[in-house]
Amino acid sequence: MAIGDLYEVDYPSVSDVYYLDTGMYDAEAYGALYIVDAPEPAVIDTGMGTHVDNTVAALDTLGIDAPTYIVPTHVHLDHAGGAGYLAAEYPDATVVCPDLGVRHLVDPSRLWAGTKAAVGKQIEFYREPKPIPEERIRSVSGGDELDLGDRALDVYDAPGHAPHQAVFHSPDDDATFVADAAGIWAESAKAVRPTSPPSNFDLERCLADVQTLRDLDPAVLMYAHYGPTATGNKLDRYERVLTDWVRLVEATREEYEDDDAVVEAVASEVEVVEPWSERKVYEEAAMNVRGVLRYLDERGDE
Repeated sequence: MAIGDLYEVDYPSVSDVYYLDTGMYDAEAYGALYIVDAPEPAVIDTGMGTHVDNTVAALDTLGIDAPTYIVPTHVHLDHAGGAGYLAAEYPDATVVCPDLGVRHLVDPSRLWAGTKAAVGKQIEFYREPKPIPEERIRSVSGGDELDLGDRALDVYDAPGHAPHQAVFHSPDDDATFVADAAGIWAESAKAVRPTSPPSNFDLERCLADVQTLRDLDPAVLMYAHYGPTATGNKLDRYERVLTDWVRLVEATREEYEDDDAVVEAVASEVEVVEPWSERKVYEEAAMNVRGVLRYLDERGDE
């Protein structure tokens, strides 16, 4: 297992789907994109814009001259940061994006500023996104379908993690590309972890997204963080993990007057799992705490 390695998704129901370790945050086993080797090939999620050469090499390895579709599941830059760079590399490809995210791909300046505010010190691992001409983008929303020639991907809105997020379900593969709607899968620890970043995290909508995935009932969840895994009871586990996470942040806030102290108290206790670094785990947890705090503030205003 290493950054830039390409793996086949090895589940009986899935055919001709591969995933690439994108080296997100210079960490192994944290970020993945997927390549569907279909008559109309698709790259699903794109990484942060770093290591795009590894994506090009992976497509070459699979004998794919160019993808037909480049599909960021949402416009957070750990999923969409590479979209503009891949679009420039493959000028005939169509970028497929949930409709609320299209404007951010056309003009990513606000997205870039918001990302810097949200991720703090981790911005050093990002690459400023490249704009994509609007005529290159196809917007999609729930109920739409992306035809890849030998299978279709059905689009379902999943706005809890971010309003511009969708999940893409492949009935033929009995699998769903879950974006961040099912949390983060820590393979080495066999653990589901929460993802609740600012500024749009909404617990109730996240739980509704989990129910959307339950209703689809796929055999395989294709996590961008990180890798494919059998669904099993992971959706039930994520519902508990996410609910407990919000309760923990809320309870900790009652102990401290200062939100910075809340962030430190919660994030410093999050367990590190290999191969992720202690710094990466702390910074991710701190960002997720800030997202919950913002959600609690907005909920209190209702």
